[in-house]
Amino acid sequence: MSNPDSILREIEQMRGEGNLPIIGPERGKILDEAVRNAKPRRVLEIGTLVGYSTIRIARLLPKGGKIIAVERDPKIARVAKRNIERAGFSDRVEVIVGDAKYVLPTLTGEFGLVFIDASKDEYFRYLKLVEPRLKSGSVVVADNVRVFANDMKDYLSYVRTSGNYRSRYHEPTTRSSADIIDGVEVSEFVNPEI
Repeated sequence: MSNPDSILREIEQMRGEGNLPIIGPERGKILDEAVRNAKPRRVLEIGTLVGYSTIRIARLLPKGGKIIAVERDPKIARVAKRNIERAGFSDRVEVIVGDAKYVLPTLTGEFGLVFIDASKDEYFRYLKLVEPRLKSGSVVVADNVRVFANDMKDYLSYVRTSGNYRSRYHEPTTRSSADIIDGVEVSEFVNPEI
């Protein structure tokens, strides 16, 4: 088994050489903190790409923790599976290839954490599809909410004003000079019926 952190660094280097839209190390620390605080046993990731965020999450899960990772592109999903395997997390991660709009309604069980990093104009739709699988205290982390704020106005308005979430915008405190200023929305589901 490789060291998961070395696989993460390898993917970060690939990001620097091309346009690989991963959460990266700076915003990744915000994701790490959300995982540590939520202590989820089951995680749903919407938009896996090459498995970078999947590996970040998997290394923080408790024993027996599981991730369902949804990726639309079969070629990219194969790269993700390979990276996840190299990081030693194949036993914790199930990669499902398909469009999240069709995959999410087929899922069962509850999720303690959901990470959304897929089609920006579909964030709200993804959330509404997965919301029946959330329990009070589940956390939803959404990437790219500053750069793509216009594409996800409905999502941001909902998590910030519906009363169903306690939601907060986070920006990295440090970033490399090449990074575009962007942020992450961390939203805790508060079941209003409880």
